Amino acid sequence: MCDLSIIVPVYNSEKTIGEVARQIKKALDSKLEFELIMVNDGSADSSYRKCRELLESNNFIKFIDLSKNFGQHNAILAGLGFARGEFIAVMDDDLQSPPDKIWKLINKIREGYDVVYANYIYKKHNPLRNLGSKINGLMETILLKKPKGIKTSSYFIIRKYIAKEVIKYKGPYPYLAGLILRITNNIGIVNVDHKERPYGKSNYSFIKLLKLWVNGFTNFSVKPLRIALFMGMFLAFAGFALSIFFIIRKFMNPEIAIGWTSIIVAVFLFSGIQLISVGLIGEYVGRSFLSLNKQPQYVIKEKYNVEEQKKIK
Repeated sequence: MCDLSIIVPVYNSEKTIGEVARQIKKALDSKLEFELIMVNDGSADSSYRKCRELLESNNFIKFIDLSKNFGQHNAILAGLGFARGEFIAVMDDDLQSPPDKIWKLINKIREGYDVVYANYIYKKHNPLRNLGSKINGLMETILLKKPKGIKTSSYFIIRKYIAKEVIKYKGPYPYLAGLILRITNNIGIVNVDHKERPYGKSNYSFIKLLKLWVNGFTNFSVKPLRIALFMGMFLAFAGFALSIFFIIRKFMNPEIAIGWTSIIVAVFLFSGIQLISVGLIGEYVGRSFLSLNKQPQYVIKEKYNVEEQKKIK
């Protein structure tokens, strides 16, 4: 056991991962026992080579190399399976989540919280990325019953027992906030500055965030199906009421012509609702199919200086 494990999913960050490790060491060295677990998520640049160099020159670094790009949340789950710390922190590899602010999260979780998220007062992402984050946050509140006033982020710290419960999930499309929220509501936040990205651009596009959003509401809630059901019931009732209205109106005034526009609008409206409902059902069925066929969350190609959590008491 150690005091703190830090997991950093690495993807195309050859220019920043060394500085991330340096800042973590500067912030924590000699103050507590810690380990840094870097998980290379199929990077296309020289991140693998850089991580191996850091591993050889720093005894606090552990390294996991995945066979291909599985996604940020999958990479974090891979790291959680090897974390030994009493507390486990997760941060990005791009220096936008300041490693030197990790003490704010540590001190906050020591107050008794199970999870503490870094709250970015102003995110220095592009507008589309920020819009995707807001949609994601709204989904968490409505569908996953996130406590009011809590904002999730990719910079957070959890207790070890939370990590042990999270890694029990074996589905191919993990969503960490959903996994955490179904375990605990004892969540705190601390305000942290969001730094400018020194190199490159974010690997999370608006489309990727929407996919993440779909992962969240299809894996951890059946509310979308219920919404589709109630929407269908409402529209069916509205259609029945309008049909009676138009029949009565036609009898009262036989000269009224049946409108082509109203028919087309009705067809588009009801067919759209039907397609949305069928699509939702297909999404749930498809994910169930992939889970039954045991599609892997991740595949570890190499690992260095790590031991599986199940072997750790």
